Amino acid sequence: MDFLTDPSTPAEKLGLMVIAILAFVLVMGAILFAVDRPKRIPRWAVAVGFLGPAVLLVIFGLVYPGIRTIFSSFYENNSEFVGLDNYVTAFTTDQFQVVLRNTAIWVITVPVVATFIGLVYAVLVDRTRFEKLAKTLVFLPMAISMVGASIIWKFVYEFRPDQANIQQTGLLNQVLVWLGIPPQQFLIGEPWNTFFLIVVMIWIQTGFAMTVLSAAIKAIPDDIVEAARLDGLHGIGMFRYITVPSIRPALVVVVTTIAMGTLKVFDIVRTMTGGQFGTSVVANEFYTQSFRQNNIGLGAALAVILFILVIPIVAYNVRQLRISEESR
Repeated sequence: MDFLTDPSTPAEKLGLMVIAILAFVLVMGAILFAVDRPKRIPRWAVAVGFLGPAVLLVIFGLVYPGIRTIFSSFYENNSEFVGLDNYVTAFTTDQFQVVLRNTAIWVITVPVVATFIGLVYAVLVDRTRFEKLAKTLVFLPMAISMVGASIIWKFVYEFRPDQANIQQTGLLNQVLVWLGIPPQQFLIGEPWNTFFLIVVMIWIQTGFAMTVLSAAIKAIPDDIVEAARLDGLHGIGMFRYITVPSIRPALVVVVTTIAMGTLKVFDIVRTMTGGQFGTSVVANEFYTQSFRQNNIGLGAALAVILFILVIPIVAYNVRQLRISEESR
């Protein structure tokens, strides 16, 4: 039965896949059988059949690793107990202060800018002739993986020395050359390189913000809009006093969702700079310390810090959703 833990040949891998499919069929069959025969099987057994697998996955896939990570953060390489030393290092060392500063810049800039651009774009193209095409073009980056988007923008920022016989391959540098400006190394110069990475995340998340907010705008009752127009509201006044207050719950969801995704940003930084040149963030530094520097304790501490930073955003989001539900 060694092939169950370490399949090596194609036949063994295929056999393992067949066993997994059969196991899934048996489990789902047992659940459906329990549902179809409620008189013979107690309700608690049906509930266990439905909730049991999900609860086990949450425990072994989320709760246990989380507790283990917190436990590891108080140790150095899982051997020597060091208490809060890893957290002190994370907050007092210059290297990690830069990481925390960059993370704060990401979390403040990306949600605000992406939501603002998405909202303005949704308002401008709402009920226009080319609305579907315009929205599709902005939403397309959402269909690209973070790594794929990073590679695209890395080519955009590509730099070559400013010599007569060397042509720029990076779009942005080529534009600068056409304007008579020397090409720049956008991904190396601190601290502006962080903002050039942030542009990639904004490019991706604007489509999400536009889609959600556009749906919220279309849900505004027509009678409210007509009443506002009769009162003389148009343009910016309509946007400020009618549109924004009416879609406030959607704005909260968009901002908090993008903020949580930005806190965990890893792919863009890892792909474009590898965290070098002062661009690292908490998620990337957690990976670097844990798997590159083999400093498990400090990496675990950074993971815990990242988790703590996410909690207020989640709590605020839940609170706003409850307020929205109560007001209906």
